[in-house]
Amino acid sequence: MEPIKLTAFSPGAGCGCKISPKDLQLILDSSDFFSPPVDDKLLVGNHTNDDAAVYDLGNGDALVSTTDFFTPIVNDPTLFGKIASVNAISDIYAMGGRPLVAIAILGWPLKKLSTDIAKQVIAGARKVCYQAGITLAGGHSIDISEPIFGLAVTGQVKISNLKRNNTAKPGAKLFLTKPLGVGILTTAEKKGILKQNHAGLAVDSMTRLNSIGIEFAKLDGVQAMTDVTGFGLLGHLNEMCLGSSVTANIDSAKVPVIEGVQEYIDKGAIPGGTNRNWSSYGKHILGIDDTLKAVLCDPQTSGGLLVAVDPKNMETFLATGEKAGLSMEPFGDILKKNDNNSELTITVE
Repeated sequence: MEPIKLTAFSPGAGCGCKISPKDLQLILDSSDFFSPPVDDKLLVGNHTNDDAAVYDLGNGDALVSTTDFFTPIVNDPTLFGKIASVNAISDIYAMGGRPLVAIAILGWPLKKLSTDIAKQVIAGARKVCYQAGITLAGGHSIDISEPIFGLAVTGQVKISNLKRNNTAKPGAKLFLTKPLGVGILTTAEKKGILKQNHAGLAVDSMTRLNSIGIEFAKLDGVQAMTDVTGFGLLGHLNEMCLGSSVTANIDSAKVPVIEGVQEYIDKGAIPGGTNRNWSSYGKHILGIDDTLKAVLCDPQTSGGLLVAVDPKNMETFLATGEKAGLSMEPFGDILKKNDNNSELTITVE
């Protein structure tokens, strides 16, 4: 019997099925209906477009809370569970937090896919949670037309170590802990054109925990941090720039990219989310052609951390990364906002 292909049940793949930044903003704008009360203990909420909510516990620590789920991006159910779990836990690391516990979110089409396949998804999630040092403690499941899976994760962070995405300052250097191209390679695999020597490269990236965020959070030189997921590098950098009232300059030749990506761009393996991303924030970007757009707007599933670092502390930052096996170089700079062009946030060279 031919094996079930989970991706055949996906209208979108992984973080590529996220609602676009433009549409999400319209959804979150509830001012026409309800003005929420001010909560002084809510240090980070959705008003800053950050990775997770952060709530002051009153003892110098804060609770970090997030959720993330999506449709299958790979056919192997265990890998699907792993990738979705790594991706969800990443939001805790991006705030500088340490994950404490997770609960599962499972939507499963029982008339189309067996419970045994769903069991393998949960097994993958448990393995990742064990790797992260936490327990998959429960969750909720529904019978639905398409498979979805993810986690709600709770973490903890010292408020002095809390990292946000809206605190970058002019002069900072930009770093990325994982290369781009996950969306392009997984699209190439779905089209059946992925070469054998490129098989597994995207999965290796998507299943690697961003736990280095805990160590980066301890460094004074790390000004701002976020993870790069469905909005692509430019989307998440745009959020960083808008929130921090700065602009950025990118050297496209120094942006880390997974091996073989250009070949699949040439063959048209472009995720649908790429153009959706560009239509949401393209007006803020200068100096980009179609090839660069394909890479820099590529929806990343379980992507790396985007970090803005004070150049005075760059040596310590790089040494911390090297201890974790990361080899990084700066690919861009944070600059002072140009008041003559208020919409421009990123220039690509």
